[in-house]
Amino acid sequence: MPGLSSTAVAHPHVWATVRAEMVFGPDHKMTGIRHAWTFDEFYSAMAVQGLDADGDGVYSKEELDPLAKVNVDSLKEFAYFTFVRAAGNDKFLPLEPPEDYSIDYDGTAITLHFTLPLKTAVDPGTKAVTVDVYDPSFFVAFGFAEKAPVKVSGAPAEGCTATMETPDREVAEAAKALSESFFSQLGPGSDYGSQFAQTVTVQCATQ
Repeated sequence: MPGLSSTAVAHPHVWATVRAEMVFGPDHKMTGIRHAWTFDEFYSAMAVQGLDADGDGVYSKEELDPLAKVNVDSLKEFAYFTFVRAAGNDKFLPLEPPEDYSIDYDGTAITLHFTLPLKTAVDPGTKAVTVDVYDPSFFVAFGFAEKAPVKVSGAPAEGCTATMETPDREVAEAAKALSESFFSQLGPGSDYGSQFAQTVTVQCATQ
């Protein structure tokens, strides 16, 4: 994402509040995740600099569309910070490139909206599906919203639930004491940020 490398002096550098919608198709299978990520005020102000082309103080959709495209294009390098798998399987399910992306700016914070389709739809009635949203390097700190963090859309009539498991508070507190040099030594394959992930588990009643 643009500008992430120059925003602060200690990890994490950017904070994002997550709301996620688990999307189901007509065959009662989960087809993707619809994200809404609201970024912190500091990063948001930096991201919109120079985008008010007509100087009217209002950031129109047309002015924000290039920022939305740059952001979703750059997400591919980071696996979209979204990790989906069937319960009991360590292998992540492949995702398609983002669709229906846009950015809103309320004068304080930007919110990036996009849909991540699963390459192959999955049935959470057969096996629960877990969804983690995190930055492996912990450069960006993702946390689900306190109110209405997750919802399910188009689920079968029998009902599906999306429950969330929060990370260990002690682990999160310990990370605050780590130096920037610790993070600079993490290799590209590091998965350090996974321990801060809030795991969403989607489970549907079997027919």
